[in-house]
Formats: sequence, C-alpha cells, structure tokens
Amino acid sequence: MSAEMHNESASSSRAVAAASDHRHQQQPVPAPLSRYESQKRRDWNTFGQYLKNQTPPVSLSLCNFNHVLEFLRYLDQFGKTKVHLHGCIFFGQPDPPAPCTCPLRQAWGSLDALIGRLRAAYEEHGGSPETNPFGSGAIRVYLREVKECQAKARGIPYTKKKKKKNQLKGPHHPPKSLKQLAT
Repeated sequence: MSAEMHNESASSSRAVAAASDHRHQQQPVPAPLSRYESQKRRDWNTFGQYLKNQTPPVSLSLCNFNHVLEFLRYLDQFGKTKVHLHGCIFFGQPDPPAPCTCPLRQAWGSLDALIGRLRAAYEEHGGSPETNPFGSGAIRVYLREVKECQAKARGIPYTKKKKKKNQLKGPHHPPKSLKQLAT
C-alpha cells in the first residue's frame, strides 16, 4: 500500500508541476514598452513624486494647472538650453561668439512634448479630458510665451509654415505625348 501511496504522490506532484508549467506557458509575455510609452511612464512617475514632495503633499485629484506650471518652472533648473536675458550682449544672436552667464532652461520643444505625454498619461490613469490640468488654457499660454521668449533670445523667429496650395488654373489638361509635341 505504501508503494501505491508513493506512486500516487509522485503522479500528483508531476500533475501539479505540469499544470504549473502549463500556466506559465499560457501567460503572455508583455511586450517591451515603446520609447514613447516608457518616457510617458517616467514623466508620470516624476510628476507624481513632485506632487508628493510638496508641503503639504498634493493628491492627483486636487492637482490643477498651477501645480503643472510650478512643475514646469521647477524643471528649468535641469535644462540645457541657454536662454539669453534682455540685458545680455548676445540677446538675439543665434550663435554667440563667447560664453555668458545667462541661465540654462528647458527647451520649448521638450516642455511641449512633456505636456503632451503627461496629458495622455492623466487620461490613461482615469482622469477626464474636461478636468485634465495639462490641457488647460493656462498651460498653452505658458508654452507659447516660452516659445516666443526663447525665439527672441536666440534671434530665430518661429513661424508657421504655410501650406502649399495646388496652383492649377483652369481645366486640367493631360500632358501631351512626345509625338504631339513634335508636330
């Protein structure tokens, strides 16, 4: 009888192991996140940590556009873009010939992309588009001011590219063949 129990025990162990292996095989391996998705997750976690570090800490449900603006200004200290001040002798020059003491700031394009990722992450985490602090008009105004300020400081105007219009006038005539052109 002990041999039967041993065989039963061994076969049930094999069955459990086989079932465990089968479960592991059926679980899909999550695909690695795209560069955009991993950056969005990192930005979301950074913003969440920023809110937690406020005194007093701010919950995401109480977050508004003012917290987002403070966050963007906070990030300026980690910027790598030289933005010349109005009093700087290099103000308005795209390629200054010497270094100056003007501050480094976050580039407008980086801030714009960051806001886009945070806006998407907010809605993915259950926030409604109507209450999204990253989509506030105040944020758009701030980004536009940063863009204009940086453009003036570098002497490079940002202008919208005009769309090319189809300049066909009158009825469309198909191109003539070489024989028709020769006659």
